Amino acid sequence: MKAVRIHGFDAIPVLEEIADPVARPGRTLVRMEAATVGHIDRTVWRGSFLRDPPLPYTPGVEAAGVVMASERYAIGQRVWLRGSGLGTLFDGTWCEQIDAPDEALGLLPDAVPMALGAAFFSPTTSAWVALHEVAKLQAGEQVLVTGASGAVGSLVMQLARDAGCTVTAVDPNAAPPPAASADLLIDTVGGDVLAKVLPSVRPGGRAVLVGYTAGPTLQLDIAHFLQRDVALLPLNMFRREAAGRAAAPELLARLADGRLHLDVQPFAFADAARALEWIAQRGHRGRAVLVPRL
Repeated sequence: MKAVRIHGFDAIPVLEEIADPVARPGRTLVRMEAATVGHIDRTVWRGSFLRDPPLPYTPGVEAAGVVMASERYAIGQRVWLRGSGLGTLFDGTWCEQIDAPDEALGLLPDAVPMALGAAFFSPTTSAWVALHEVAKLQAGEQVLVTGASGAVGSLVMQLARDAGCTVTAVDPNAAPPPAASADLLIDTVGGDVLAKVLPSVRPGGRAVLVGYTAGPTLQLDIAHFLQRDVALLPLNMFRREAAGRAAAPELLARLADGRLHLDVQPFAFADAARALEWIAQRGHRGRAVLVPRL
């Protein structure tokens, strides 16, 4: 089968022929129809993840496809895949046939296209968990969102509106919203943008930290921060993956009937390197997905 392989961290991905996987207990073989290229994939590829997979390796944490062999799932069943070590501890999803632990799979409704099924989990569950599990969102609250054009930010905007909140997208190039004007900030970019917007959260409010595309550091004036009394709440989806999986059926239902929208940018299987570059650009919209038959 064809697979994208990494022979050195930060090295150019190479499309190669490797041996087909063999069915074994506790694992499911899936014919890949779409595989996401995400920021976790980029972090692992650069050698900056908590633990490096053995080289050479096949990247890919998320995908969607059709079951080929399994003891748990019916042959031909449409599924999405995410986590359980895929693309981080062992070979991942950027290949024609994915060898995945059974627990990495979920059922994909017929109404959800494969590319969207591959891309949905990380941004939709991150947005849902940030709002409902971490921030404990209440109807009627004033919510600010940084990085609102990105995948997670755009979904936060949609979900917060659906929950009965007033939502404002923060323009990083404009003056910040008025001081102490919001109950909640969902920050998906970090860095100087986060520092500039934090004063807009009123005392007793919350700021959920989701990402750091604008920079991984935050400089605080501690005296001012203590007076503002704003809770900084990190979103760790590895620790909260169970909550994300519990929300996945409802989020898929909303994507299927149009209540939620997520942009997807397809790339040919051989263009993995270009997809990794695209997701690193600030202002890109949606998620990158490798499609084997594009």
